[in-house]
Amino acid sequence: MRRILPCLILLAAGAAAADTDLATFEARFHDETLRVDYFHTGNADEEIVSLDQMWRQGTWAGSRTRLVDDLDLGRYYAKAYDRESGELVWSRGFDSYFGEWKTTARAGTGERRTYHESALLPMPKMPIVFTLEVRGDDNGLREIFRREIEPDDWHIRRDALPGGVRVFETAVSGDPHQRVDIAIVGDGYTPLETDKFAADCRRFADTMLNHEPYASRRDQFNVWGVLRSSLESGCDEPSRGVHRNTALGSTFDSLDSERYLLTEDNRAIRDIAAHAPYDVLYIMVNHERYGGGGIYNLFCTFTSDNQWSEYVFLHEFGHSFAGLADEYYTSSTGYDEFYKPGREPNERNITALRDPAHLKWGDLATPGVALPTPWDQDDYDKADVAYQTERGAINDEIARLMTSGAPAAEVEAAKARGEELSLRHQLEVDAWFAANPAHGKVGAFQGAGYMARGMYRAELDCIMFTKGIKPFCAACERGIREVIERYRE
Repeated sequence: MRRILPCLILLAAGAAAADTDLATFEARFHDETLRVDYFHTGNADEEIVSLDQMWRQGTWAGSRTRLVDDLDLGRYYAKAYDRESGELVWSRGFDSYFGEWKTTARAGTGERRTYHESALLPMPKMPIVFTLEVRGDDNGLREIFRREIEPDDWHIRRDALPGGVRVFETAVSGDPHQRVDIAIVGDGYTPLETDKFAADCRRFADTMLNHEPYASRRDQFNVWGVLRSSLESGCDEPSRGVHRNTALGSTFDSLDSERYLLTEDNRAIRDIAAHAPYDVLYIMVNHERYGGGGIYNLFCTFTSDNQWSEYVFLHEFGHSFAGLADEYYTSSTGYDEFYKPGREPNERNITALRDPAHLKWGDLATPGVALPTPWDQDDYDKADVAYQTERGAINDEIARLMTSGAPAAEVEAAKARGEELSLRHQLEVDAWFAANPAHGKVGAFQGAGYMARGMYRAELDCIMFTKGIKPFCAACERGIREVIERYRE
């Protein structure tokens, strides 16, 4: 009884606090969504934000009791302040397509580009000040946009949602306010492929909900399938001469990286996804090619029918949902100095290891492990660079064949060689890891975040490092659990 009573007191206190927070939400917000659309323009050295439109839309899908984001993740923060008191009443950290663009070589030369973006927040009852902030080289945030918003402003649009969209309850477990709501939005599915879309949604929802740390928390997730049919199947592959008319305009070759699959049609994404309550967006592209992408609190993309699709689904969700960093570093990317040398990244799963005595995940480290942790990196790098070179040559061959009108059989043979090489290499890597003395240890392994030197990951291997349905490392898993808890009331 002595042990039970304090627990009951804590539970009662927690429930009372939640009730107070809910009452605060109801006093300040409608249970609806305010969507703020804006344009983000600039290059590596400048950023300009201009308002596009504001929309009052359906039910607020997020938590009503945890409105201020204290995770300190993302290159940007959107914030809302009570105009009268100045109190911060809502915030959300995020990354953006523009944020990735500004790290490219082209942006570094001064070339400007414009991207359309959206912020979704609960619909306020009182006047607010909406701001956008960007993280600087010192890791501090500075304001780049400010707008006062009156809740009865006639500029806030209340249009009915566009038609022609179907919603599938793929794996719905309860109240959206108390769940992580995931919308899987299909692209490149024609009307005749609607059943395939529904089946693909179920398959990938099962993949996620049977993988830790999601499996033991599957009742904390809702998964919705959302589809507007496309005129054509597949997606754009510009460097291979392929262009398709699809609902979302998904395309390979994003930021000039052949496997990077993104879309710039933010307005279409938001209009279609708004048919379901969502906190997190997947874009599932009806295609067999390897590729995808994930941007924190924006969206993640993957293809439905590649041998690595389930892996990509989990890997990219780690980016978009939990703000995890890529741990690989030998593959080519479109970025130029994505992380500033010597600066500690905010992502939970990589570190610059400036102070080994205070390792970011030190409480998870294997007792007695050396920091940095030896792992025969040079041997791994030599083999992986050789693979990347061979795979790059095959990709170039595929592009040459497709753009020159080569026979379909010749193209398919080249694609098959690429897939066979990818599988064979990964099996060799898995065997090499299994035999490595550092296998299973948690430490600080050099090589992470697109950097072979000066950046470290927590374990020898992880789903954020190499291909395959494998566990997240200890640092990644804790980071994911931390984010899941923020969506609960």
